[in-house]
Amino acid sequence: MLERALEVPSWVELASTVRGAKDPVLVGPSEMRWNTRTPEGLGSLELERTGATSVQVRAWGPGAEWMMRQAPLLLGTEDDVSEFRPPPGRLTDLWRRKPFLLGRTDRLWDSLVGGVFGQKVQVENARKARRQLARRFGDEAPGPLGGWILPAPKRVAELGYSDLHPLGVERKRAEILLRVAREMPRIEGMTLTRTPQQVMARLQHIRGIGPWTAAMVTASAMGDADAVPVGDYHIPNTIAWHLAGEPRGTDERMLELLEPWEGHRWRVIRLAKSSGSAPKRGPKYSLTGDGLHLGG
Repeated sequence: MLERALEVPSWVELASTVRGAKDPVLVGPSEMRWNTRTPEGLGSLELERTGATSVQVRAWGPGAEWMMRQAPLLLGTEDDVSEFRPPPGRLTDLWRRKPFLLGRTDRLWDSLVGGVFGQKVQVENARKARRQLARRFGDEAPGPLGGWILPAPKRVAELGYSDLHPLGVERKRAEILLRVAREMPRIEGMTLTRTPQQVMARLQHIRGIGPWTAAMVTASAMGDADAVPVGDYHIPNTIAWHLAGEPRGTDERMLELLEPWEGHRWRVIRLAKSSGSAPKRGPKYSLTGDGLHLGG
């Protein structure tokens, strides 16, 4: 086991900062756990808030050193909020009470699996499929924390639709995931050498990866503060409601309203989502903000 202490601003909250990373990052009130396949091997990480400005970092496995180096980035140390001015009114009040940083994992494969599985389904269904993929075809996480790690892209590329169907993944998403797995050798290191905009454009050259999935990937893997998941079922309504008092919105209206905050549009989206959704109308859907979207 490797262990060290990190200093963080007193206002940084673990849950809010790493929220965009989604699975496989598990967040509790004062601790966070992360299992992943690093460039140096399997790794397991634990972050524990031990004081107002201190976080204790522990890591296990062949990838422990990599995870120790990544821990500050996961805590948003590269994120600059000094010039961010939130929309006036309720969102300004919320930002004043609960500011957050955007962490990054730099694990493109993890984010792509989550993004592909999240296409046009309820969030919990996507998370369940991801967990089953890790348990059935992946590896057990090193160290005492338990859990499973996603199979390597090479392993997934060897699978077929019949292997993924029992996980609750229909043919379309299965074929997209297999396509992504085969493409990974050519794109795996992109988060370190390209901008989020370049990564987003490159990902959309893969058939089945559209603007929604690409934006969700750069937001989580790269801490992209300007990512906009065009094609989401809920987000345009949420933005229209909080920025213009309009209960319904379109992608075009959302982009128009977010334009003054270019460079921080994902931050505004995150802030608006945490403040509540637009008023309900019509049939009720048991879907969350990222759960059902219209694009790829």
